Amino acid sequence: MKTFLTQHDLSGKTVIPFNTNAGYGIGTSFETIKQLAKDSKVLEGFEMKGGIERDGVLFVMEGAKLTEAEKNVKQWLKEIRISK
Repeated sequence: MKTFLTQHDLSGKTVIPFNTNAGYGIGTSFETIKQLAKDSKVLEGFEMKGGIERDGVLFVMEGAKLTEAEKNVKQWLKEIRISK
């Protein structure tokens, strides 16, 4: 992400950060995006814990977790005015 943002001029562009992870969270990623894309409009980011890996087996998002994820993404898109 850092390499991409330092090698590409996104001045005047809208940047919409999002992150899925297996539990490590976003850390300072969204703040780093704001710093490196300083001449861009950076909207509120979205972060969600996705599937996890245990003993080399990936547990995918399904069932109630999938329904919750879809609901949360749709709500976030409404909040940042990308979707109605």
